[in-house]
Amino acid sequence: MPKLKSRRAACKRFKVTGSGKIMRMKEGASHILTKKGKKRKRNLRKAVVVTSKSVEKNLKRMLLAE
Repeated sequence: MPKLKSRRAACKRFKVTGSGKIMRMKEGASHILTKKGKKRKRNLRKAVVVTSKSVEKNLKRMLLAE
């Protein structure tokens, strides 16, 4: 049986922590930044944990991090 390939697009967008949680960056920080406040732009730079269990299950399958 051949090796399983991970989804490269998912690997570029998500990261698995040591405890198995999946981190992602927030959307909306790439353009049209002039109308967004400093605090809002600062908070967009932070990574957050994926909270949906069903989405997390599918992402782990895509990342082959099981």
